[in-house]
Amino acid sequence: MARLFIAVWPPPSVVELLRALPRDEAPGLRWTTPEQWHATLRYFGDVDEVAAVAAFEMVEAEAAIAVVGPTVERLDAGVIVAPIVGLDALAGAVHARTAGLGEPPHPAGFRGHLTLARQRVEAPCSADGVSLHDSFAVTEIALVRSSLHAAGARYVTLARRPLST
Repeated sequence: MARLFIAVWPPPSVVELLRALPRDEAPGLRWTTPEQWHATLRYFGDVDEVAAVAAFEMVEAEAAIAVVGPTVERLDAGVIVAPIVGLDALAGAVHARTAGLGEPPHPAGFRGHLTLARQRVEAPCSADGVSLHDSFAVTEIALVRSSLHAAGARYVTLARRPLST
């Protein structure tokens, strides 16, 4: 069993945009790193890796244009994100091909984002509301293994799959 998800990795232009955001230090605030920035299309949780690879190989979807922004916001009280729009159809195609595997989709549905920080205590954060804008072509998806460590999650891309254009 492995902790897996299907994701889109942002290109260098988006990584640089996010690196430039203000990052204050505050109790209970933990910033994610550039190596952790991704948009999750489908989270499986702990699942059989062979079954996940087989399902991933069945995903057929169209390329998309992802738009980052317009401002940094909170997904909920403790998660600071850069929103992404334009991935709904892609996430839907991924969910359709992987239904029944791993954890069920979030009850609120898909909401594209890049997680920037997690905060244990709701308090002001220097990145809240900061404007940001970029867009990029999404031409592939990745199956990713996640392992949790004291310094945060570490990700390993197990497979990549091109999208049709």
